[in-house]
This record gives sequence, structure tokens and C-alpha cells, in this order.
Amino acid sequence: MGKISPVSSKYIINTVIEIDGVVDRPDVIGAIFGQTEGLLGADLELRELQRSGRIGRIEVNVDTRTGKTTGTITIPSSLDKAETSIVAAALEIIQRIGPCNAKIKVQGIEDVRVTKRAFVIERAKELLKKMMEGVIPDSQELADEVAYSVRVMEIQEYGKDRLPAGPGVDDSDEIIVVEGRADVLNLLKHGFKNVIALNGTSVTETIIELSKKKVLTVFVDGDRGGRIILKGLINVAEIDFVAMASAGKEVEEITKKEIHKALRGRVSVEQVKLELGKDIDRMERPPMYEPRRSAPPPHQSYNRGPTSPPPQRTFSSAPRVDKKEAKPEEKKVFREMLENLVGTRGAHILDDKLNILGKVPISELETTIKSLSSGVYAVVFDGNIEKELVKTAEKANISFLVGMDSKIKSNETSLRILTAGEL
Repeated sequence: MGKISPVSSKYIINTVIEIDGVVDRPDVIGAIFGQTEGLLGADLELRELQRSGRIGRIEVNVDTRTGKTTGTITIPSSLDKAETSIVAAALEIIQRIGPCNAKIKVQGIEDVRVTKRAFVIERAKELLKKMMEGVIPDSQELADEVAYSVRVMEIQEYGKDRLPAGPGVDDSDEIIVVEGRADVLNLLKHGFKNVIALNGTSVTETIIELSKKKVLTVFVDGDRGGRIILKGLINVAEIDFVAMASAGKEVEEITKKEIHKALRGRVSVEQVKLELGKDIDRMERPPMYEPRRSAPPPHQSYNRGPTSPPPQRTFSSAPRVDKKEAKPEEKKVFREMLENLVGTRGAHILDDKLNILGKVPISELETTIKSLSSGVYAVVFDGNIEKELVKTAEKANISFLVGMDSKIKSNETSLRILTAGEL
């Protein structure tokens, strides 16, 4: 027997059936074919229509409860509207199925094409919206994109520390030192190839060696973090010039015009030393500068002798390391940060306004604090507070250490220790 393809059906006849008795599916189908035979003429004979594929498979679903049978009849049709309606109406003349009284009611004729048309319209709207959202770039944007891709491919790893750098570091007499890889990419994008990144807060041997051989311009972000990194660099490397992005901006996000403006306005390192108020010029720098041995003396001199000038500096900064209670708003910030850090094994370094100066893994926390040496108000990290970290924090005049737990008692240190339990 022929079967109509679901794809070619145009209408679906939906009917409900009620029978006063117990019957099976074959009884219902037999009644439909038997009682409509010869009723509508040869052209609309259900058997012939089904054989030719103009009427699909008649689906009957019945359910018997308490001696009565109810169910539905579904008939797909590829006839036109009038012929489909005639076939649907013919079903309602069936009054008996087997020995039982029956009542068939046509619920409606569903136009399959309407449903498909609604789907097509909604899908077309989505496609049109996507097409309109995707702006076709003009010629200049295409050219810039190609040029940017070429310059990005030029980034390489330089030296034993594998620092991100442009291809012109070895060939240039002057180089630009920036904070991270994203800064290098931005400068490469705008044609600066003699650029190299610190790739962290600590100054590597590669940068120190380059500072001895080349004219070094340090280009940092225009925020407190940039100033702190600058202080660390001036302490350990032979810097010649300093440039800074506009206040509140980062090197990785500024435009070509802003880059040129900042580099044209660079100042000598001597002027920066005065502005930063650092006692870096306490001695003349030797020709072969050894940064890692020259950094400790300031800390040693500050902790030595009750009547010498350095202890005066320690006394003036003492309030920062005095043990004090955290304000309610500070505790709230510490608690939220600690919750966000759970499971990350990371640390947040904060200034006195509770702004995040940097985010580092706890394995690098001590090294980072040592390299910053000042300007750190609090450290929040996902780990236990231990003796070595407390010593490092005391030397850096940190006010608060916030961790998951502490192996140090509060009376063993001059800084304030907070744990997750206390918060």
C-alpha cells in the first residue's frame, strides 16, 4: 500500500474518537475504510487515495478505561483544501465500530505549510539580524588587519629568560622596556620593533644585561602599579629614560598617537628619581653594576642604629606596620577576595586604597613582595600564612596578611594577620 511522504503532505486531519465499548486499532481502521467506501465517489475513495500516495498512513491511538475506548485519529493529506475537508467530514458519519456505538469528531485541519512558513520567517529574521550586525570592513580596516597580523607574527622570545620581544632588539642601539606581552603586541602593531617585556614584576638577568649595553627607555602604565615596577627597575638596572602612559591607562590599550606622545615626552632617569623620592643616588653607580647585591643595603640600614637618619625613616613609616584592626569595609573587601581565590592558589596584592596592584601565583608571592619592596598595603592569598612570608611582609612594611589559615600567632609579628575563620 502506498504511503505519503511526510515531506509532501500539506494538511493533517486531527480527530478524536469516543467508543462505548472495547475495540482495537484494526477495528477502527477497518471501520474508516469500510463505512466510507463508495460514499465520496471513485476519485475520493480512501483506499485509492492511499494507494496513490495522496493520503498518508492513518495513525490511530486508542486507550481503554472502565469499559470505554477513547483516542485520536491522524490522517496526513496532500489533497487540496476542499478535498481534504470532504475526507475529514466523511469520517464523522461513522457511528459504529464493531458492535459498539462510536462518535468521531474532527478537531481541525492543520496546514503544515503554515507551521513551516512561521519557522522560515523566524529563521530569516535571525539570519538577517546576524548579517546586519556583521559590519563589512572598509579597505583601510582590511589593510590594518593584515599589517597587524604580520607584526604580531614578528613577536619572538628573547634571551635565556624567554621574554616576549620584537625582532629589532639586537639590531637597535635603543630599546623600549614594557610590562607585558600585550604591551609588546601593541607597540609592534604601531611599528615599534625594538621593544621587550619584563613579563612579570621581577627584573630578569636578560633586562639587566641589556641595560648595560643599550640605551634603555622604560615605558610603563599610568597607574600606581606602573610606578612600583619603575621603582624596582631603577634599583637594579641601568635605566636611561622613562616614559609613562596617560594617567589611568595601560600601554596595551593606548593609540599610536598616545604612544608617540608618551615617548616624545620621556624624561631622564635622574629626574624620575627625584620625583619618586627614592634614595637611589646614595652612591655612584660603578661601571659593572651589580643590582642584586646593591638592593639589600637600604633595608639593612633602615633597621640599624637608633640615632642614625635611616631609623628616622623607619619611625616615620611605623604606622603602616603597627598592628591594627581592619575597618569593617576592609574586612568586607578581604572576605570577598578570599572567597574568589578559593582553589586558585593565587594572590592579590593591594595598595592602601584596596586597589589590586597585581595578581600572582602564591609560588611567586615572596619574590614579588621583595621586588616591590614598598607601596603594598595588604596581601590576600589562597594559602597558609607561614614564617618566611611574614618576615618578607614585615620588611616591605605590609599592614595586613590575609590567608586561609595561619601558622603564626598574632603576638609573634608586628603586622595584622587575618584568616578565613576571622573574616
